[in-house]
Amino acid sequence: MTGTIDPLVARIEEYATDVLRPRALETDRTGVSEQTVRDLARMGALNHLAPAEYGGADLDRAADRRLHELIAAGCYNTWLVWAQHAPQVARIRQAVEQPGSSFDPELAGRVLRGEALLGVALSDVRRYPDRYIAARRTGDGWVFEGTISWVSGWGLNQWIGVAGVDNGDPGRPRVVYALLPIGAGAVGTPLRLSAATGSRTERVTLTGVKVPESHVIAVQDLDAWRTADVAGAADARAHHFGLAATVLDELRASPHPAAQKVAEVWAPRIAQIRQQAYSLTDEVAAAGPGAPLRVEERVVLKVAIGEALGTLTRALLISRAGRGLVDDDTAQLHARSALFLLVQGQTPGVREAQLRSLAT
Repeated sequence: MTGTIDPLVARIEEYATDVLRPRALETDRTGVSEQTVRDLARMGALNHLAPAEYGGADLDRAADRRLHELIAAGCYNTWLVWAQHAPQVARIRQAVEQPGSSFDPELAGRVLRGEALLGVALSDVRRYPDRYIAARRTGDGWVFEGTISWVSGWGLNQWIGVAGVDNGDPGRPRVVYALLPIGAGAVGTPLRLSAATGSRTERVTLTGVKVPESHVIAVQDLDAWRTADVAGAADARAHHFGLAATVLDELRASPHPAAQKVAEVWAPRIAQIRQQAYSLTDEVAAAGPGAPLRVEERVVLKVAIGEALGTLTRALLISRAGRGLVDDDTAQLHARSALFLLVQGQTPGVREAQLRSLAT
């Protein structure tokens, strides 16, 4: 993004401030609503990464990050549902733009026009071979079976992007990433989460769900998939900084000078972590395939923002005293969201880095 603000970003900023944030506590209790999904679609936030020919905004990396910051700042539950969908639009765009692509043009068009909300189930690949979603080749496509650990937005999404492992050749397992319809063969069971409770997150069991070849987004060697996953999960990302911005705002608004001081001290630290995290990720992307992924450096920044969010949300809770523990106060909501972020997108490497940091 240059010096001007993209119109979509401006609309989302207004919506997040005027609609999402005032309703964040209610959304946490009752769940992200269909109306919210319709609002996001109407504003263009369900296809902001799609090209103009599909009515998309074709936003660049900086503007995309800003959308993530704004929605997470307004309502973390809404962000979690939306963020399952948003990156998949870019992946489907990439798939259909491949020369000789066989991806279903009608389905691709619905997604790229923002007409369908997608769920996502990718993280179970990390548990292979102990527990995973199996993808089995058939004559005209694939069959997916297994239990997905969690899917956010269940009941709101029409399709779900699932990563299954095909181990037909035990020496060379592959990850098959495809869009599965929500319907017969996919049964959800609500999870009793203590954080992100409004995200409509359920455990989903797939039984013999058939997927045609035309709904497959990508097939990739397991090792290559894991390398990309480890790198992506290592980042301090926009939603971390969106939540931090909201907590800083509430600390600044506190009647307690000491709470205001916490915001004054921590705001530049958060800004520095943000700048370092974004710059590092951009440098790695610009270096191209085969360049060092600098995972250890990226994890350091992810650990830093996690610890910063823990400090800031504790400060907000302290400033509210006993009121902060009641479910009509945002202090407990933000504290629980910060805890969720400690394990969201967590790989074994991230977990070890977090624990090492706490042991020093």
